[in-house]
Amino acid sequence: MTKQCIQPFSWENIDRIFLDLDGTLLDKYYDDYFWEDYVVQTYSNKNQVEPKSCRELMLATYKSVENTLQWTDLDYWSERLGLDIAALKKEISHLINIHPHVLDFFDLAKKRGKKLYLVTNAHPKTLAVKLGKIKITDVFTKIICSQDVGFAKEQLEFWSKLPDIQTFDKNRTLFVDDTEKVLDAAKEYGIKHLIHIAKPSSKLAPIFSRHYPSVKNFKPLIF
Repeated sequence: MTKQCIQPFSWENIDRIFLDLDGTLLDKYYDDYFWEDYVVQTYSNKNQVEPKSCRELMLATYKSVENTLQWTDLDYWSERLGLDIAALKKEISHLINIHPHVLDFFDLAKKRGKKLYLVTNAHPKTLAVKLGKIKITDVFTKIICSQDVGFAKEQLEFWSKLPDIQTFDKNRTLFVDDTEKVLDAAKEYGIKHLIHIAKPSSKLAPIFSRHYPSVKNFKPLIF
């Protein structure tokens, strides 16, 4: 059973829209390929580690800091892996793409007078690469990184501290993200309007949430 739905909220009840970046606005294929293939291949070549063993090692290493601030900290990974992660990201920046219907959603939000905020775990160096490729910076009233807050979005502390950076009414804020653990934390904090993106990667089949209104892309939210 899924909760794929149309018109899961009323625009009259929304003032601000918080949007995740990776998997929500941008195709997560870039990130999946980067961490699961490109970094593994680069590390394997540099350290002369057999590719299969290297992949298993890397995935376990990633898992050890999943859902923490370190997971998306490029400086942390550069030091831990002995690689220039930011430079590697630039090398495959041609794979960065925006999801279908995102720009149309931006246009609709603007016409309805809603303020858009990018609320992301992406490291500032990652943002520099992605927003340098996909020119959407100007649509946001503010860009907020987990590095600015001091906690990852999966952590309740992120949401508790977010009002220190940006004031908002949690009863009149819409938040869209592709990660259920992030939505869980936002829900626990009290954000009322939550939407799950079921198809973060163009290369993978959608997986609809059983806990949140869930859509493949932004098309059902354009009304």
